[in-house]
Amino acid sequence: MQFIKFGINIDFIGKRKIAYIFSAVMLLISIGSLIAHGGPKYGIDFAGGTVIQVKFPDAVAIDDIKAGMNAMGISASTVQSFGEAKEHEYLIRTDSSVDPDQNFNQSVADALKSATGRETEIRRVEMVGPQVGQDLREKALFAMFYALLFITIYISGRFESQWFKSGAMAAGLILAVYILSRIHLSIPVLIIAALFITLVLFWFLKLSYAMGAIAALIHDVTITVGIFSIFGKEFSLPIVAALLTIIGYSLNDTIIVFDRIRENLRKLQKKTLGETINKSINETLNRTVLTSLTTLIVVIALFTLGGGIIHDFAFALIVGVLIGTYSSIYVASPILLAWQGK
Repeated sequence: MQFIKFGINIDFIGKRKIAYIFSAVMLLISIGSLIAHGGPKYGIDFAGGTVIQVKFPDAVAIDDIKAGMNAMGISASTVQSFGEAKEHEYLIRTDSSVDPDQNFNQSVADALKSATGRETEIRRVEMVGPQVGQDLREKALFAMFYALLFITIYISGRFESQWFKSGAMAAGLILAVYILSRIHLSIPVLIIAALFITLVLFWFLKLSYAMGAIAALIHDVTITVGIFSIFGKEFSLPIVAALLTIIGYSLNDTIIVFDRIRENLRKLQKKTLGETINKSINETLNRTVLTSLTTLIVVIALFTLGGGIIHDFAFALIVGVLIGTYSSIYVASPILLAWQGK
């Protein structure tokens, strides 16, 4: 399907400085929001505590729900409506870890009925201990870090035939991260430092394709997490799955562009690198737009029709698809050009 006419020649590379400014602003806003909020707003998976989903026959006041929980000796840190308004469902989150047995469910139902004057249906109760939440948080960070690291090995081997060099570098980084994690260094600080060192090593080892790809992926993940922080959405295990999906999607887009750049570098030797990169982006633009549109149709359908359980997951994918498409054009390729120019 030819969605974009053949031979189109949009000057993407000529607008790269505007893209740099846009990306820098988005990154600063995202990082600033994360700093202001003290990091992501962790869900029960990572922070620990208890989540209770309840359903009423009609609307009730949130303050009444909190009063009912306080009567049980459980302080509800947040109470929010869940799903469509006509369903009258609410999520109650508390930092306390409780034993979600049948007696507890009945006690909650009785307390909320007494406080609200309405019958209460307990839909689900989920509890995660604080130590389990911390372990899950650390494993999620490691999962994203190792995904990025192994991706760079593949990029370096496929486009630059540097399997040994990139593999040795990755092995050294993995060993260093493992040793530092044993001395109880903060995991987020450790991962950020390791990613920074990775970019520096790519620069000195002249792994330009890998550096462009990893920079684009860090760009995508940071902005997505930042947007979650701005909108006050919870960061949970499904969101980690969404971020890993975004990494794969963005990488696939970047590889398509890089592959065309590599082909055109052999065929168009009289053109400058900037012209070759710009032509390659235009030649793959039809595929990029079609893939992004079809993916967006699916995730928007999930976002609007999928219900509250996967609402945040679908929202993360919408943001990730948009940012990933942008970064494959305006981040990965311009970094490759900047490195070659240097």
